[in-house]
Amino acid sequence: MSPDRAPVGALFRRFRERLAAEGPDRLGGPGPRTGHGSKVNPGGGTNGSRAAGPETGGPNGTPLSGTGTAAPGSGSPATGTGAGVARTDSGAAEVRLAPHPPRDVEPVERPRRRGRKGGGGEQLTVPPAEFTSYYGRPILKAPVWKWDIAAYLFTGGLAAGSSILAAGGQLTGRPALRRAGRVSSLAAVGASAYFLVNDLGKPSRFHHMLRVAKLTSPMSVGTWILTTFGPAAGLAAVAEAAPWLPERGLLGLGRRLLPPVGHAAGLVAAVTAPALATYTGVLLADTAVPSWHEAYPELPTIFAGSALASGAGVGLLAAPPAQAGPARRLAVAGAALELWGSHRVENRLGLLSEPYATGTAGRLLRAGRALTAAGVAGALVGRRSRAVSALSGGALLAAAVCTRFGIFHGGVASAKDPRYTVVPQRERADRRVAAGD
Repeated sequence: MSPDRAPVGALFRRFRERLAAEGPDRLGGPGPRTGHGSKVNPGGGTNGSRAAGPETGGPNGTPLSGTGTAAPGSGSPATGTGAGVARTDSGAAEVRLAPHPPRDVEPVERPRRRGRKGGGGEQLTVPPAEFTSYYGRPILKAPVWKWDIAAYLFTGGLAAGSSILAAGGQLTGRPALRRAGRVSSLAAVGASAYFLVNDLGKPSRFHHMLRVAKLTSPMSVGTWILTTFGPAAGLAAVAEAAPWLPERGLLGLGRRLLPPVGHAAGLVAAVTAPALATYTGVLLADTAVPSWHEAYPELPTIFAGSALASGAGVGLLAAPPAQAGPARRLAVAGAALELWGSHRVENRLGLLSEPYATGTAGRLLRAGRALTAAGVAGALVGRRSRAVSALSGGALLAAAVCTRFGIFHGGVASAKDPRYTVVPQRERADRRVAAGD
């Protein structure tokens, strides 16, 4: 510290003495406060002015600083006039300010925005946005599958239903029904392999899919189901040619071995058939296509019923009425499942049921229901008529085609329109918000 400078304590004491002698205004200070009102000078003056009298405000000339009370006429915010008057309602009105709210009134809460549970926020000031897409383009990319996949859905179900029909004929001693089911199953599974490879583009891609087995992937599981079902159905169908082989030699050995091997293979195919009939429904529901994804409980049921009905149609077409009893029962069971599932997807899904009721899909599904009902009625009525049974079988097969193609076109239509993607998502979000509140 420089020797010619006074200590800080001495400087502070001199400042206090000068402040007490001359007052705060002489030193450029703001003046003493009186209570919670405006700053006043002694003698009733307001801030920024000097009173003519001595700097005392009390009746005995006592200083006002530190008293915590306002002198009469000192310009308090409630009743006075002066610089602090802007804090009163009348003064605020004069200078065009909002009135000061009373101290004893609770502030009004703003309405909170509905959002997360326990969260705040201000009220929305813009209307809810309408569903739209960027330049009118679809939000989802529509499936690239063509008609061959819809045909694959039908032939896979036909192969499954025919193998179940063949097993029923085998176990009940109806050779005509067994033979028709086995041959139809082999033809249908061969067509399914063609349609699938045609969609994949290269036969080697089907082989590449067998490199892994992933239980969480319907496509991988379906590939292995088809790989297991195909050879079993083929071996059972080949066994039907055993009576045409010679009785002696190597071919004679095949004639004796094929029937029992064919029986075992037919049962293996029948056991695998339900998985083959329903996995395609799971495959469609596992996609992001709105009307397929939302119908995940019904699609396997519809495909199972359609498979049974198509298999029954084969039996009614190929077997004589005396041996077609299992086919008629299969037709009734399949029609019940198919009609129930179709009714559900057209009424349970709300907005997402619309693609199944309009356009190409709606026409196909309505035709499928009508053909199914006609086929079942003909199967029950024409028990002794081969012609009526054949017509009923043809109606059931046509109904299966319409049902599979209708489900396919309904899903594709829902993927092309952004409304079927955005609106259900917002409805689910609103339900979650309502449940959280």
